[in-house]
Amino acid sequence: MELISQKMRTLAPELDPLRLGTGWKPDDLDKVQIMVESTFGDSHPGSGHLNRLVEAACQGAAEAGGHGARYFCTDMCDGESQGTDGINYSLASREMIANMIEIHENATPFDGAVFIASCDKGMPGSLMGMMRVNIPAVMVTGGVMNAGPELLTLEQLGMYSAQYERGEIGEEKLCWAKENACPSCGACSFIGTASSMQIMAEALGLSLPGSALLPATSPDLTDYARRAGKRAVELAREGLRPSDIVTIRSFENAILVHAAISGSTNCLLHLPAIAHELGLHVDGDTFDRIHRNAHYLLNLRPAGQWPAEFFYYAGGVPAIMEELRPYLHLDVMTVTGKTLGENLDELRADGFYERCQGWLDEANRKYGIHLAKTDIIKPYDDPIGTDGSIAVLRGNLAPLGAVIKHTACPKEMFSATLRARPFDSEEEAIDAILHHRVQPGDAVFIRYEGPKGSGMPEMFYTSEAISSDRELGRTIALITDGRFSGASTGPVIGHCSPEAQAGGPIALVEEGDLIRLDVKERVLDIVGILGEQKTPEEIDAVLAKRKQQWKPRPRKYARGVLRVFSEHAASPMEGAYLKFD
Repeated sequence: MELISQKMRTLAPELDPLRLGTGWKPDDLDKVQIMVESTFGDSHPGSGHLNRLVEAACQGAAEAGGHGARYFCTDMCDGESQGTDGINYSLASREMIANMIEIHENATPFDGAVFIASCDKGMPGSLMGMMRVNIPAVMVTGGVMNAGPELLTLEQLGMYSAQYERGEIGEEKLCWAKENACPSCGACSFIGTASSMQIMAEALGLSLPGSALLPATSPDLTDYARRAGKRAVELAREGLRPSDIVTIRSFENAILVHAAISGSTNCLLHLPAIAHELGLHVDGDTFDRIHRNAHYLLNLRPAGQWPAEFFYYAGGVPAIMEELRPYLHLDVMTVTGKTLGENLDELRADGFYERCQGWLDEANRKYGIHLAKTDIIKPYDDPIGTDGSIAVLRGNLAPLGAVIKHTACPKEMFSATLRARPFDSEEEAIDAILHHRVQPGDAVFIRYEGPKGSGMPEMFYTSEAISSDRELGRTIALITDGRFSGASTGPVIGHCSPEAQAGGPIALVEEGDLIRLDVKERVLDIVGILGEQKTPEEIDAVLAKRKQQWKPRPRKYARGVLRVFSEHAASPMEGAYLKFD
């Protein structure tokens, strides 16, 4: 089999001298060429350490007789942009990372690749790019940061900030939380979007078994990166591509794992977009179907008790999959060239779980606690919950669907009829919440924040302001066509589709309309107008009249990447990928 890198050398005579000028050695030119693409940069803790893994992957490629070339496309940090217009760039950045991977690979094709990322958009963007270029490749996940003192983790900062705004804590306590919430490199230490997507990469069969969501400071992670470099060379020689590995059954496995870990609702944007790159169809209904009656097992924040650092100590993705084993497609292929079932059997035989137990023992000593594996990953027959972790709601308010993470929602809010309080921006809504202009029984709407409206930012601070308020957190709901951080808790409903900017019913809601929420029945309906119950036919008539009078808001971004994104983004329930047909 002729390697594409060698064919390129014959087609482009300037390629060899230019690479020699870059620092390649003459004998490197004849080797299997591996693109090592990462989101390394000083942008945030999840990417600041990745060059160590890049060098390890290049070392592994060299050990296997290949040569690794370093490429970079640094990602942004959702956390650093929260509460500002900077967060509007977040989802669009996923598309740009995938685009840069396409450009890097197709401009000068490589024989194989290692992709290295940690965080919210770097992970899905890399996986989308990996599927799009479809060359033999391995995904290396950059791991998770350590917990701080008192097991402090970053998602708690929203709570501290809201408490400070309400005068419940002083500036000194807030500063303490800020200074100690991120004590090391790695993704934030809770099962937010970054951690969820690291787990999804392994669950899809695209990372080496047992490698997802290690502590970023662990020497094991560096070893996994080195092994990934070696495996990428082998994959290039074997010609095994992502499209040979990932099928709809792989996505079904990943979504079942997503239910077990109470993964981020943002995975409902990312997995469909990744599947789309392979011509596969995954949507909100796929998630809802698989989550129904699925067992929720992982006792980690934000829905559970412990920081995500403990995931690996309890056995990581393999331990989750062992609990789910009777319900998984064990015959799916993985990057090892073996099936999922074969990988799980090898890990058990090779002492993987004993090594993890050693790390758990060390963590117990470090933090002065006494956790067993079953405190972190519950047995399948003794789950935390038995209806997955998310639900897709539908009704005349969300004909295409809306998403709620019900494992993080108070049970009191599973069924309620609420009064609509619509706001056309997050800034207006959070001001009303923090200054007590929102009352129990309200349904707070934040609209025009979908992909076509403002780029689909997260409503993290607003959700934290609600969930950290003891009364409001159990008596109101937050409904938006935007999205939520994977760290969000409380009665929050996102991805409401069609979005307001596209003329969806969420744009037509008025003050005092009655909203019915029923998580178990998967219902999100407008059931009354201006405080008065109406029949469905009457509701439809009122909405039709309001639609005639409705006009889309002026475009928020007239140029640049957000103009492109707002013009071409698909529905959130399809994955909000760029759609040009």
